[in-house]
This record gives sequence, structure tokens and C-alpha cells, in this order.
Amino acid sequence: FSFRKLWAFTGPGFLMSIAYLDPGNIESDLQSGAVAGFKLLWVLMLATIIGLLLQRLAARLGVVTGLHLAEVCNRQYQKVPRIILWLMVELAIIGSDMQEVIGSAIAINLLSVGKVPLWGGVLITIADTFVFLFLDKYGLRKLEAFFGFLITIMALTFGYEYITVKPNQEKLLKGLFIPYCQNCGTTQLEQAVGIVGAVIMPHNMYLHSALVKSRQVNRANKREIREANKYFFIESCIALFVSFIINIFVVTVFAEAFFEKTNADVNNVCVNASSPHSSLFPNNNETLEVDIYKGGVVLGCYFGPAALYIWAIGILAAGQSSTMTGTYSGQFVMEGFLNLRWSRFARVLLTRSIAITPTLFVSIFQDVEHLTGMNDFLNVLMSLQLPFALIPVLTFTSLPSVMNDFANGVFWKVGGGLLILLICSINMYFVVTYVMSLNHLALYIGAAILSVIYLSFVAYLV
Repeated sequence: FSFRKLWAFTGPGFLMSIAYLDPGNIESDLQSGAVAGFKLLWVLMLATIIGLLLQRLAARLGVVTGLHLAEVCNRQYQKVPRIILWLMVELAIIGSDMQEVIGSAIAINLLSVGKVPLWGGVLITIADTFVFLFLDKYGLRKLEAFFGFLITIMALTFGYEYITVKPNQEKLLKGLFIPYCQNCGTTQLEQAVGIVGAVIMPHNMYLHSALVKSRQVNRANKREIREANKYFFIESCIALFVSFIINIFVVTVFAEAFFEKTNADVNNVCVNASSPHSSLFPNNNETLEVDIYKGGVVLGCYFGPAALYIWAIGILAAGQSSTMTGTYSGQFVMEGFLNLRWSRFARVLLTRSIAITPTLFVSIFQDVEHLTGMNDFLNVLMSLQLPFALIPVLTFTSLPSVMNDFANGVFWKVGGGLLILLICSINMYFVVTYVMSLNHLALYIGAAILSVIYLSFVAYLV
């Protein structure tokens, strides 16, 4: 083992780990803490471990073949399924992009004390394009360093909230290592499913398989391939451990401070703190419901304005960093599936326009609660796209014709298949629950027809 070699391979895993820290994940974390306390921490840990194992497969594919997942799909699938697959992955990227735009807009609104309206925050996020293009000119290592800086900001800001709130350490350890959920109901079960959906992102498989190609590996030498696989896996473990700790900070802060709190409890504290946002919480005995925006507000009411602004800085860092990885994912996916060599500027402009347009309309005509409410729909959308990344990555890493001597053994084939079946089943439950909550017969019928088409295509991939 060599630390120098590990340093040389360090970078792709941290870029990949950003997807585990995007605004959608942060919202899932805080809701988990507020709804279930410390009881679902073990679900978060399990989802992160499963994510790590799947990322390992994606990285191995890139290292062994010298091709990323989209390029292998292009070579292995017929034209029609290939285009359908590309469209599904693009949908996931655009959905993720919308969450990042929403998160950044809310953070800017909080930092400006409401002076910058939500639609203004959405427009400001267009500047991401130019930040990304500016950094990209200076090489991948500089970009990786910048991502490291943003992850550090997230660790410091959410770590500050953790130190301020001082969660109960005994409950934290119990929640992490004892898989239980005492007195849990449907709400907690749905939240557990939401955690899995938020953590494991479909486009992240495509991204990681492409990022590992940035390191030179002599593919004629099996020892070098094994070495690269080893160091990329160690780096992924470190990167996802860091993202897991940051996620724990968020869950435990809200578990300690706001679990089983009512709207009236928060309203009283906010009124006493002279918060301009106290009207967000009606003076009733309903259980408190939080999102990214309300989360910052309640932290400000309970722990002072500094807690609110530091929270907003952390959310802004999460939104900005995940925006850039989404752009990279889109670039690789388009190039791989369609052999289109668009400039990054054109690529960013297209996906950002698609993501910003609906978000902008909602932010102009609706309030912040409707904007954060879009996250539920977007999480469902991305949950549906998961099989279109997980099935191909397991299939291709199991084929000797693709991986030669590095094809998956029986353990990985069976274990990977069961993992993917579990994740897809959990996410389908999440989707069904969401559709049922809409309470509309026409939507049920439409969802049933789409489900048949969807499951037919998943069966084809299998």
C-alpha cells in the first residue's frame, strides 16, 4: 500500500460522493430526524454501504474496459432501447438538476433575509454555468480540489449545527447499530424508503464509471488494473464515509431538536425570538413538518440567526457542487449514448434551461412551500430511473466478453442481483405510495398504464 498512489487516484470518488450530499439528500435527512428521531440512522448507513458497493461496480467497469457505462450501453444495446435508456437517464439528470436549483434558490433567499425572491435565486443559479466552465479550463485536478473545498464547507457548516445542538450520543449510536424502529407507523416507513431513494442516484453510476478514466492505467497489465481497482475502492470508501458523517450531522440535529415538536411549540419560540418567519408555523398542535427552508428558519429561532445563515451556506455549497457533477454526468451520458460531441457550454445551457424553466414558473407564481414540495415529485422521478443504471452496470460487469478476467463472480452476481431487486422494490413502494396520496382515479389509471410499459422495459434489460 502506498499513500502516494492513493493520492494520485484520489478525486473521482469525491466528485461522485457529492451526489450523496445534494439538497434532495439534505432534505431527506432533516425530515428523517424530525419524523423518526434517531431511529432511521441505520437505514441511512445501510443505503450508503449499498451505494458504495454499486459505485465499486461502476468504477471497475471504467477501469477494466477503458469505457464508461454510457459507451458500453451504446455498444451492447440495439438502437431503440439505447435511445429509451438515454432518455430515462436524461430525465434523472434533469430531475436532480431541478433539486439543485431549488436548493440554491432557497439558500440565497435565506442568506438575503428574503430580499432576493425565489425567482431571483433561480436566475442567479444560471451563474453556475460560467463558474463551471471557468474552472473546467484549468484541468480536472483543480476542479477536484474545488469540490474538496465545497465538501469542507458542508462539513464545517453542518458540523457547527451539530456542535450547537449537541445530540444525544447514546441515542445516535443506538440508532446507527440497532436496526429497529419502535412505535413507527406509515410516515416513518415512507421516510425510510425516501432515504434509500435519495441516497442511491442513477446518473451517479454513469458519472463514476467515466471519472475513473481520468487516471492513466495500462490495461494490458493485470497487476496495474487490480491496483487501480483497489485504490479507487479505498478512495470511494473514504469519500462516502465523509458524506455519511455530514448526513449524520443533519439527521441528528433535527432528531435532537425537533422530533415530536408541534407547530405551536415552534411558533412560540419563533415569536419570542422576533423571527420574521413565525407565520410559517400555525399555532396548532399538529406535528412539525420541515423542509430545507423551514429547517433553516427553525434553527434560527431556536439557536440564533447565526445557525440560520450557516445552514444556508451549507445548503448553497450542496447545491453548487451537485450542480457541477450533474453537468459532468450529462456530458458523459450524451457523448456515450449518442456519440454527440457538444461543447460543455452548449450541454450546460440545454439541461440548465430545461431544469430552470419549470422551477422558475413555480417560484414566480407559488410560495417557497410549493417549491420545496416539488422535491417529493423529483425523488419519485429519480427512483423510477434507478433500474436504468443498476441493471446495466451489474449486467456488463458480469460479462466475461466485456470484463475478461475481471468479470463478477457468483457472489457478486447473486448478491448484486438481490441488492438491485431490493432497491427497485423499495423505490416502487415509494412511487405507489406517492401516486396513492394524489387521490385521483384518472391518475391511478394513467399510472397503471405507464407501469406496464415501464416494467416491460425493465424486464427487457434484465
